[in-house]
Amino acid sequence: MAESDGGDPLAEALTEVLGGARARGGLFHQVVLAPPWGVRVQDGNPLSVAATLHGEGWVTHAQDPEPVHMKPGDVVVLRGPEPYVLADDPATEPGLVIHPGDCCTTPEGVDMCEELVLGVRTWGHSLAGPTVLLSGNYQLHADLSARLLDALPPVLVLRGGEWDSGLLPLVAAEVVKDAPGQQLVLDRLLDLLLISVLRAWFARPEARAPAWYRAQSDPVVGIALRMLHEQPAHAWTVAALAAKAGVSRAGLARRFTELVGEPPMTYLARRRIDLAARLLREPGSTLDAVARRVGYADGFALSAAFKRLRGVSPSEHRAGREHRAVAERSGGAEDRAVAEHGAGLVVPGAAPA
Repeated sequence: MAESDGGDPLAEALTEVLGGARARGGLFHQVVLAPPWGVRVQDGNPLSVAATLHGEGWVTHAQDPEPVHMKPGDVVVLRGPEPYVLADDPATEPGLVIHPGDCCTTPEGVDMCEELVLGVRTWGHSLAGPTVLLSGNYQLHADLSARLLDALPPVLVLRGGEWDSGLLPLVAAEVVKDAPGQQLVLDRLLDLLLISVLRAWFARPEARAPAWYRAQSDPVVGIALRMLHEQPAHAWTVAALAAKAGVSRAGLARRFTELVGEPPMTYLARRRIDLAARLLREPGSTLDAVARRVGYADGFALSAAFKRLRGVSPSEHRAGREHRAVAERSGGAEDRAVAEHGAGLVVPGAAPA
């Protein structure tokens, strides 16, 4: 296979990693709010997207305490599983708390789901509220590649004029529909919304692009990365990659680690497991067949590598248990205390109109 097809390696890398976004049962909500309002979201989801349709708001992430002001057309991508707060003002104390699951409670643990229902996927105290937010959430880590999650800051914000925010009215119109196959439509719209935002963000000169993305343009490491992307199931060695790149084994290993942040074989292992995670969710896929497609001798070898890198077995991954396992590993005493209050859903609160 040719080392390059002449395309833009940065564009190819971005296409490949964004192609890993594949929502399954993602949550979408429209929330109508009237000040003062505030909600603490601690659902453990790996990634959330929040957009302002009308009015204004603020978002504060646990890993980035600087509040972000949201205006109409703005969109914010929030990396989990750490909690964040949405509010009309940074000083407003949250009146609602979102827990793992599909409901919401007061800070004291009182269930508020039924009280806040205003219609199909629409929440709040009154439809007359001046602020309308759109919230989309990926529930499973397997629906996003590890490299994509690693590439994102805790809070990523794009203003309405920095991306094609004309997509928001389409998403908002579909969110409130109750039609056959609507979940599939919403899943694809969540993917489209995320990809549109991230594509615009990566194109910004000030964007903090991840090391693996910048390394694509390196004349040595870029060749090795393309080999690993194009043929992940090949029995690669550092020596074989070095020969393709025209450098010594030691030279490639050192340069690759410096630019990408990890050795070539570690990078390859993570890429293979990312691919396996997607393939395992395809109907009719078997462990042995997936193992051969991603470069492992058999299902036993894949299972061991999957457990080591993902923390769950392939069967647990198929059953959707990976989300809970990652949230538990990431959570501290605060998250355990929250879990004692029960389950809940992304439903920002609002004062009665």
